[in-house]
Amino acid sequence: MAAPEQEGGCGLPVPGRCGYFVQRKKRFCKMIPAPGRRFCGEHGQQEEENGRKRIPCPLDPKHTVYEDQLQKHVKKCNSREKPKPVYFVQDINAGFKDVAEIPEKQVPLSSLSKEELENLIMKLKKASSGLEFHLKEQILSHQALQEALNDPKNGESAFKHLKQQASILGNMEKLHLLGPGRCFIEFGAGRGKLSHWVDVALENVENVQFLLVERAATRFKVDGKHQRRDSIFERLQVDIQHLCLNKVPVLEKKKLPVVGIGKHLCGAATDLALRCLVESYTTCCDAENEEPAPKHSRTDQTEVMSNNSSDHESSKADCKPVAGIVIALCCHHKCDWTYYVGREFFKSVGLGPVEFHYFQRMSSWATCGMRETTKQDSASEESEEQSNDTEEHEQTFSKIESGPDTLQGILTVEERKEIGCLCKRLIDHGRIEYLQQRGYKAVLQYYVESTVSLENVLLTAVPSPSLIPEPAT
Repeated sequence: MAAPEQEGGCGLPVPGRCGYFVQRKKRFCKMIPAPGRRFCGEHGQQEEENGRKRIPCPLDPKHTVYEDQLQKHVKKCNSREKPKPVYFVQDINAGFKDVAEIPEKQVPLSSLSKEELENLIMKLKKASSGLEFHLKEQILSHQALQEALNDPKNGESAFKHLKQQASILGNMEKLHLLGPGRCFIEFGAGRGKLSHWVDVALENVENVQFLLVERAATRFKVDGKHQRRDSIFERLQVDIQHLCLNKVPVLEKKKLPVVGIGKHLCGAATDLALRCLVESYTTCCDAENEEPAPKHSRTDQTEVMSNNSSDHESSKADCKPVAGIVIALCCHHKCDWTYYVGREFFKSVGLGPVEFHYFQRMSSWATCGMRETTKQDSASEESEEQSNDTEEHEQTFSKIESGPDTLQGILTVEERKEIGCLCKRLIDHGRIEYLQQRGYKAVLQYYVESTVSLENVLLTAVPSPSLIPEPAT
């Protein structure tokens, strides 16, 4: 395939740069090769000199290594399996896996007949009837980002990210979650921009801890820039599925109430984060706080019971470990029944894993009338936060978006958009009920306009008034 023109002209690489054409990026590699060589070290497999050849690394084929140095390389490769950290507990947040519930083979959505599709839509509307899906707008801002929002040097993409981050902080402030004596846990942290702005908002606040959870190694992190004494940043490189918060050393030591945050936490990652906070972590903390009841004589029993009733409620409020949750939802088509926290809700309305599978696929129809906008937005949606995840996010989204084309003639674009939105809200309602059953006041709201992000729904949850934790001193 002919390469497009580059800076060198005539489809040739720039003089002094690598001569390898990167098909995915539609341009030549910009690395500078060693003197006398045509290709850089990464693309040296295109030429063999002195009998040496570069081959893909068996641990991670994204990079290459000289074949004769392979054994030495695999011992120090960054992709090698590393010792598990103390807070790694296999599948602690995966939930109960009932293999019998999950069909072995799922029929693609595009293969369904008209009757089968209509039956699915009928089930969706029946399950949704009586539920309140009208979301309020809570489009807020925060003074910590005003200077950045007014900076003309920020481009359109950066401005959209800043507006989302400002609204998330504004909603956190409204819920009284920005304060001292907290540990902020950012799930799917990427570069850590959301935690950065929370730290800026808490500039003069003491006793603040940040835990940034990200399973992949991340370049261009911003948390390394924070050196002030009263806020501490720590990265936890682990999949949320295996994260045991009560084994994280700082939480074991300081016992700070935690605030779970996330910006565009894709699909199943949201369910894993919710279970990590309100189930795995809370259960462990409650078990640690339980003490055997003191023994009393029968004559003292009545007096002790009357005094302890109010004390018990007070202590219960003090030990609630999760102060709040603020997560911008994203990518419902990546949800997974195995990890979904709203399974009980789905079962209560007569739905199961088969319906869930199709509903999470149909959720992408919510943007099916905005193909061009979607492609542009998805290309930049996570570019600043998680550059490595952007391409995966874009490719998956575009692939699922193309699915409904086979159904043209059955449903109009507007009907598909309406059904897609209904699927999203039904999945989210299961999450809300999950949180409510565990003592949280949970709400969904629009936190930015759809022109800023098509994924513009924010989930917030705080303990019910009788369970609000006191900040650590």
